Amino acid sequence: MSTIKTVCVYCGSGPGTNPRFAEGAKAFGKALAENNIRLVYGGGSLGLMGAVATSVLDHGGTVTGIIPDFLRMRENALTRVQEMIVTPDMHERKRLMFERSDAFVALPGGVGTLEELVEQMTWKQLGRHAKPVLLANIDNFWEPLFSLLSHMRQTEFIRAGLSIDVLKADRVEDILPKLKAAVAQLAEAEKQLAPEMARKL
Repeated sequence: MSTIKTVCVYCGSGPGTNPRFAEGAKAFGKALAENNIRLVYGGGSLGLMGAVATSVLDHGGTVTGIIPDFLRMRENALTRVQEMIVTPDMHERKRLMFERSDAFVALPGGVGTLEELVEQMTWKQLGRHAKPVLLANIDNFWEPLFSLLSHMRQTEFIRAGLSIDVLKADRVEDILPKLKAAVAQLAEAEKQLAPEMARKL
């Protein structure tokens, strides 16, 4: 992987209390469209999910929504998207979101957002993938998680050799440059590996 063609965004199905969260989601959607990067997301039209997807579409971009059947009504599936995949359960949804994405970005959200984010962080820690994972730290939303990760390191539950490789962007305009830099670094590292090792990343 030397370029980013698709980005998976995890975020809340509600707007949150801070208007900057929705502003950031819309700004990131616009950036994805302007850079010709497809959005892969949870398929809903509500909250930050709806804000980022609608912004991508409004600016001429492309969107893949992946939603489990039982959430289609609850999260009001966005019918405007170019591709909507309905899955039988959450596990299939997450698998497809992973397979169809070159990188992962977490905007503000609740426990569902956190669960999806931590799964990607865990898989990366265990060497199951090398795709960039980034926290969009809009108005310091993710600072408590960074503090928790620091606490886990201090208490040696995150041990040397099992580092958590997660990117951080305090400004929306920094998200794509940081993802692209991470992918370029990964592509360079892959060149140093034997071909059979590179294929396993």
